[in-house]
Amino acid sequence: MLAHTTRQLMPTAGTLYLVSTPIGNLADITYRAVDVLRKVALIAAEDTRHTRHLLSRYDIRARLESFHEHSEAERIVSLITTLEAGGDVALVSDAGTPLLSDPGSRLVTAAIERGLRVVPIPGASALLAALVGSGLEMSTFTFLGFLPRRGREREEALAFLSGLPHTGVLYEAPTRVAGTLADLVRVGCGSRRCVVGRELTKQYEEFRRGTVSELSRYYVDNSVRGEIVLVLEGQVESPVDTIQLARVAHELRAQGYSSREVASMLRDAHGAPRNVAYRLAHETT
Repeated sequence: MLAHTTRQLMPTAGTLYLVSTPIGNLADITYRAVDVLRKVALIAAEDTRHTRHLLSRYDIRARLESFHEHSEAERIVSLITTLEAGGDVALVSDAGTPLLSDPGSRLVTAAIERGLRVVPIPGASALLAALVGSGLEMSTFTFLGFLPRRGREREEALAFLSGLPHTGVLYEAPTRVAGTLADLVRVGCGSRRCVVGRELTKQYEEFRRGTVSELSRYYVDNSVRGEIVLVLEGQVESPVDTIQLARVAHELRAQGYSSREVASMLRDAHGAPRNVAYRLAHETT
């Protein structure tokens, strides 16, 4: 049994707010987010130049400092110091919900370990916007962020994505979307349904739907701009003829094979799902 310890919050310390910002359309910010950004002592932003446009739109005058993947480690100490001294800090990314494929997780971990209050301010998310607009099954899904660009890690990520029994969602750069779709065709996902969401919430928002193979061909011939979210249908199991598989299992047991061997052969030679193979192998004992 795992033991959990709860650290007492520091009563006089400030709060770290994780503030979701618009993913394109500046009108998508929440009233609560604006209120928080106006009251904090400091806003830590992934790109201060980008965030200044948002702050100017809503007349937000809080102090703005950079906080990106290259400065995260060195900035954590000063931000924790600000919080412990009683100052509230808001963390924002360039767009959407902080920490989703953006820096900030180490800051949140450090704040929690120091007994500081962490409060998420919900709002826009490209991940969820693409998912709900895709038309694909979304009761269960896996978000992979950006795939590794090359090598063994990329191949492992592609294998994992292609093997998912439910919807997979990933971010991709516009210059790499054609290559990623081609790789998905290569690993056996060509016939699956796929949706490419582009420029979500912006003027040229687009959802392009088709099979992976169809979309792969399209993006080879058509360059694309803007932020991309790719939503992929999960692996669809082929119908299983359990009556025929039961006959095969019976014949194999009659030849002297063990239940374990029968289950293995049903899976490997006849494509039976693991649970079906196990059940049929043991029903013939």
